[in-house]
Amino acid sequence: MRTVVLAGAIVAALAAGQPGQSIRVDADQIFRDVQVLSADDMQGRLAGSPGGEKARTYLIERFKQAGVKPLGDTFERPFTFSTRAGGDRHGTNLVGVIRGTRQPDRYLVVSAHYDHIGVRNGEVFNGADDNASGVAALLAVAAHFAAAPPELSLLIAALDAEEAGLQGARALLREPPVPIAAMAVDLNLDMVGRDPGNKLFASGTYHYPYLKSLLEKAAQPPVVLAFGHDTPGEKEDWTKDSDHYVFGEAGVPWIYFGVEDFDQHHKATDDAATIDRGLLAGAAATVIGAVQNIDAHAGELAAQRSKK
Repeated sequence: MRTVVLAGAIVAALAAGQPGQSIRVDADQIFRDVQVLSADDMQGRLAGSPGGEKARTYLIERFKQAGVKPLGDTFERPFTFSTRAGGDRHGTNLVGVIRGTRQPDRYLVVSAHYDHIGVRNGEVFNGADDNASGVAALLAVAAHFAAAPPELSLLIAALDAEEAGLQGARALLREPPVPIAAMAVDLNLDMVGRDPGNKLFASGTYHYPYLKSLLEKAAQPPVVLAFGHDTPGEKEDWTKDSDHYVFGEAGVPWIYFGVEDFDQHHKATDDAATIDRGLLAGAAATVIGAVQNIDAHAGELAAQRSKK
């Protein structure tokens, strides 16, 4: 495989394991989304804060630009949750849809949380990798499939209050916008923008081994796709570490795309300037390839899910 850069876009050859097919993503736009979401004026995007609201306003406009449609009158799905310190806080998920061409009543969910941890001791924690990167990739996935819809519908979910205990995902599944039984799989993007070896994990195949072959064929340059971080007893088991876990609890198969960004996790140094633009674009293309492959085998996956 090879990567060609054209006018700020990355063209990944041999997409989805099919020679001759290419996946094109706008690397400049993806990075621009990271820059906006992780700028100081977003104040770390804490759930329920003015910075979180500002990020949400930006994302609603980007949803519209990408071609995502609301389910009903609005993208916004507000919720209230109790904090560990006591008292209530408010969050708002953003949920939209791209209608499928053949099975519009079945859904592939693509999720990414847009909140971060806010301002601490006067210092803004910008959360460029965690998780402006995942949201930027989510927008690229949405734009791709709005222009070329899959057979199944895509549920595009930018979730709030992940950092407060997966509260946005819990609210979404508590009052699901579509029947949970209609959700074929959740592909969750959380930290996909920084790794010195271009390694991106697709965690979850320990739990759903039938997905592995579809994911292996989806890897796009410069991504080195890896598996793991999902085995019980493993030192770094990510099964419960992000919003995908709530989908799994509800019986929805999941894959978690993420990097081992341990040194920068929840650090004030997690800024846009340190994001690897090539890896980020490749991660978005890889998720697009994964959606394509899963969509093409939706009937087989439904049969596998019924066995569990």
